[in-house]
Amino acid sequence: MKHTIYITNEQKLIPVTPALRTLIKKAITGALKYEEIEDAAEVSVTLVDNARIHELNLEHRDVDRPTDVLSFPMFEDEGLDEDEALGELILGDIVLSLERAKEQAEEYGHSFERECAFLCVHSVLHLLGYDHEISEEEEKEMFAKQEAILQELGITR
Repeated sequence: MKHTIYITNEQKLIPVTPALRTLIKKAITGALKYEEIEDAAEVSVTLVDNARIHELNLEHRDVDRPTDVLSFPMFEDEGLDEDEALGELILGDIVLSLERAKEQAEEYGHSFERECAFLCVHSVLHLLGYDHEISEEEEKEMFAKQEAILQELGITR
């Protein structure tokens, strides 16, 4: 299935190469495939720095610090929202701090690419309704899925 993935770069600290754009699309597409999303889906990704994601984290979550990724699902409690004109599922927006991803990759001892892929997969699962903050059981399920998706994509630590 052909998915539409928009990527917008709003930061200047880390170069956004064609390879990074391809990796982001691969991670998102892999997560959607793993979750058996058969309809065409649309996801928007905005790449930012720590200062911008800090502002968004404070504005939307009342958390006064930068984070690595934020997910803004388009669906409400009744389920996914399909744009009838386009015939695709509008899943929502991902905001990814490349600056924080680079810091975490160094902290965790794996590649920047692996960290970006992980954060994209993590965020897609949030867009699909998973929430690791609900319970320990939900957290285990979500993190197991993340690792399985990355394994399927051949993106390892």
